[in-house]
Amino acid sequence: MEMDQREFQIKGIGYIIRPAIKKDAKELSEIRVQIDGETENLDREKGEAYIDTLGFEELINADTKERNNLFLVAVMNDKIVGFSRCEGNLLKRFAHKVEFGVCVLKDYWGYGIGTNLLKESIGWADSNKITKITLQVIETNVKAVNLYKKFGFKIEGVLEKDKILSDGKYYNTIVMGRFNG
Repeated sequence: MEMDQREFQIKGIGYIIRPAIKKDAKELSEIRVQIDGETENLDREKGEAYIDTLGFEELINADTKERNNLFLVAVMNDKIVGFSRCEGNLLKRFAHKVEFGVCVLKDYWGYGIGTNLLKESIGWADSNKITKITLQVIETNVKAVNLYKKFGFKIEGVLEKDKILSDGKYYNTIVMGRFNG
């Protein structure tokens, strides 16, 4: 599903958040690999579960058509610097909710990009009668957990020893949800 473009100014830097379009696919494929290599906060190692240009074109096309999917990009100086997706489910028993995920290039952390992608996704969900947004976050990403709590997400559970990071240690995944109904 689509929504309107929004402009943001933070710390003297301007960027827009808009729905992903087909021509974004190649750049999305490249920056996803880069982002995966910049942080251990996400599920993938650099290059894992690779999505090529055609794969992103298919995602964008499907997300544009589906009522309960939303694919947003954050663009600064004609360059995609982050993106988020809300992915719904076509099964009636789950049609009221979406799963949220977000990625931002490390050089652009601290400009509110992730926060604004989240805000726009929440606004879209609320205005489209999607009553629940779920997400998963690694326990070490305290900044993200606190941000999600600020926007009404609650901890719904913990997946113990869910991930192994580069230090060889196990870490928990926190399952969070925001219900607006």
